[in-house]
Amino acid sequence: MVDMTDGEPLGVAVVGAGYWGPNLVRNFRNARDWALVAVVDLDLARAQEVIGGGTEVLATTDLDEVLAREDVDAVAIATPARTHRVLVERALRAGKHVLVEKPLADDVESGRSMVEAARANGLVLMADHTYCYTPVVQKIRELVEDGSLGEILFVDSVRINLGLVQPDVDVFWDLAPHDLSILDFVLPGGLRPTGVAAQGSDPLGAGKACVGYLTLPLEGGAMAHVHVNWLSPTKIRQMVIGGSRRTLVWDDLNPQQRLSVFDRGVDLVQQSVDIADRAAATISYRLGDTWAPALPEYEALSRMVGEFAGAIRGERAPVTDGAAGLRVLSVLEAAQTSLRARGALVEVATETPSLELIR
Repeated sequence: MVDMTDGEPLGVAVVGAGYWGPNLVRNFRNARDWALVAVVDLDLARAQEVIGGGTEVLATTDLDEVLAREDVDAVAIATPARTHRVLVERALRAGKHVLVEKPLADDVESGRSMVEAARANGLVLMADHTYCYTPVVQKIRELVEDGSLGEILFVDSVRINLGLVQPDVDVFWDLAPHDLSILDFVLPGGLRPTGVAAQGSDPLGAGKACVGYLTLPLEGGAMAHVHVNWLSPTKIRQMVIGGSRRTLVWDDLNPQQRLSVFDRGVDLVQQSVDIADRAAATISYRLGDTWAPALPEYEALSRMVGEFAGAIRGERAPVTDGAAGLRVLSVLEAAQTSLRARGALVEVATETPSLELIR
């Protein structure tokens, strides 16, 4: 293994050459901090195809062979969520840092076990919440942090399209991790709802929810709402974050103006010292300017693999660490409990209290 503190590239292996794996392969190859050592997949021909010709990168079906290599410092796992715990913990036991595709696992117990294993071994466990590294989400976090929006009052998020009905998961597990990871990244203190209520519909008779709504009460009286849908003939990727000062609208399908900030809103002006006396209150409407923040251009995955390297070299938790992945996972699991309870508001499991690396 390389000295983590010097400038020598870190060796990485990508496990899974399906849908997401090739994107990881391309970005690790193009990153100065990384040297791609191997691609592992049960389909050897697929792994060889992803690697391409004229290269010394190993294509193999044998994960143990890769984990035994001294030139592999980290492993990136891009396989179905049900396989994550076994693969992640094998890599951690071999002393490898791990990047794992969203969601972190397929249940909270597995996610917590993975986080604790990384902590006990002093290794980095990072969730691949790619959206958090996009220019627009980075800007949203900045605007929330610097107080431009004021106190967060509500979030409305819509992620709908005519999509593929997945064979192994419902629409919540397929689409909602994107929105939940973004909320965890931009909300002060992360995604910590006081409860979760989920409503799902299966109009196709597919045996799983194809249309879903998540309601997440937040501390302080704010509310987040997430709508996911596989059946919409139109594609919408939009998030509205309303604050006490300004409201932000993110339209991910509008390349000319992805992000807009509205200096508009409603103020409740209290005329009485008795807050309960609503009759003495008046409504004030703010109708100010709208502006579009300038956004840089870069690929989110390149930033993400850079953050992975930075966390390893700095012996620190990454921005989207195992705790972030566990918070998202806890909401997804609570949503399933709520679905079984016909949409009742249910509690969310809390993550492991301390997730700092042990050295």
